[in-house]
Amino acid sequence: MFPLVYEINTRVWLKELSDRLGRLITLEDVPKEEFEFFREAGFDIIWLMGVWKPSRYSAAISASHCGLRTDFLEHLKDLHPDDIVGSPYSITAYEVNEAIGGSKAVKAFREKLATMGIRLMLDFVPNHMALDNRWLPEHPDYFITMSRHEQCQDPRSCYEYVRGKYLAHGKDPYFPPWTDTLQLNYANPATHEMMIHNLLHISDLCDAVRCDVAMLILKDIFNTTWGNLGGRMTDEFWPKAIQAVRQRHPDFVFLAESYWNREWELQQMGFDFTYDKPFYDLLGSSPVNVPKLKGHLQGEWEYQKKLCRFIENHDEIRASERFGPNHAVAALVLLTSPGMHLVHQGQLTGLRKKIPVQLIRHSKEPAHKALLHLYLMLFAFRSEPVFQEGGLEWLELNPNGDSLCFGYCRSLPDTVAFVLANFSATGIETKLTHQAVSGLTEKLLTTFTTRFPDHPHDPTITDSTMNIRLAPHEGVLIMGHRNLPG
Repeated sequence: MFPLVYEINTRVWLKELSDRLGRLITLEDVPKEEFEFFREAGFDIIWLMGVWKPSRYSAAISASHCGLRTDFLEHLKDLHPDDIVGSPYSITAYEVNEAIGGSKAVKAFREKLATMGIRLMLDFVPNHMALDNRWLPEHPDYFITMSRHEQCQDPRSCYEYVRGKYLAHGKDPYFPPWTDTLQLNYANPATHEMMIHNLLHISDLCDAVRCDVAMLILKDIFNTTWGNLGGRMTDEFWPKAIQAVRQRHPDFVFLAESYWNREWELQQMGFDFTYDKPFYDLLGSSPVNVPKLKGHLQGEWEYQKKLCRFIENHDEIRASERFGPNHAVAALVLLTSPGMHLVHQGQLTGLRKKIPVQLIRHSKEPAHKALLHLYLMLFAFRSEPVFQEGGLEWLELNPNGDSLCFGYCRSLPDTVAFVLANFSATGIETKLTHQAVSGLTEKLLTTFTTRFPDHPHDPTITDSTMNIRLAPHEGVLIMGHRNLPG
């Protein structure tokens, strides 16, 4: 019901495999050990981030951008020009990069995944294109135009594509423009047709798409941002685009990168899952914002089950850096909450350095093997029916009023699971009183702790009360099966 998604930075991954094996590795000849790991972990979807034909302009802009260069040098002390390949979200065409094997290699990779029941996810970037995209020469009308006067007012906001003619860079209205991109004009119906055609092409290569900043092309947001330049967008893009793909591929999965509380709206337009950035922000705040997290996790089930939750992805800092000693307990909360779960390459082994997406090589870091073991155990737990189908009830623990300790219960008629999380630097002893505890005995419990995964807790039960101690930065999972009458 709730897929487990593994995000891979494709170019970095293949570069690492090639360096390790001493030969060029494309998607067509990825070693079988990698697929065995996918199977062992229980991933439902592999998201290959960054497979499309790269932009030469993006690579050049990335190499000369002062702010980006600082980030590159922070990540790679021995930075080389060949390490900079441009943004995977500055797309020239939806053609697979020949450096990773082209479309033939993607098809072979997908076929291998399919033999294990794993689906393939690729990127779709609806808001913008690269400066050197294939459509610009014949169809500048697909993009937002700017006048010479507007260019003079803000030279950084646009690109002179021919002498004296300007097109707007793609942007999020709350941030500076992405100077290696051009903003698509959704006031033009022909742009809708062109992008639906691209989406249909992508859907023939994979089983799911992650739609970059999907809320930016909602009609009201587009018109607020661009209506004075490109005209008014009259029809929503997403419902007809999703319908077109579903007519060809009924089981195709749509994931929206979405912010600004537009998740429910996008779900109603047909998205299977939408990013849950509030979950990430609330769990990762310092200290963890328990009251708001409680309210968030108690939202309507129809909304909850379509959220994609994460504690790391390529846009955010590494989980080990963000959560520090609370990384493991945050992972427990993530993987026992309802919804799609997204984990990122390097997250499972505790890497701490965020990789700029414009790089093809990452710095060397030691792998945290114990953390990987913990994640694999959590992946096994999340596949239990109680975490795939059971509702969520918040628990009132109130251990001496400590707001950094919280818990919830997931339950089915025959199974109950208690998740307790201590995000504080002090140990806590608490009594958990709940009607579901009645009828359980210590011998019938399966327990798991993030501090000592191989040494389970031993809670004591009296009637409907369970006594349990939580060490600093510890999460505990207690699962029991109930005997049903008859």
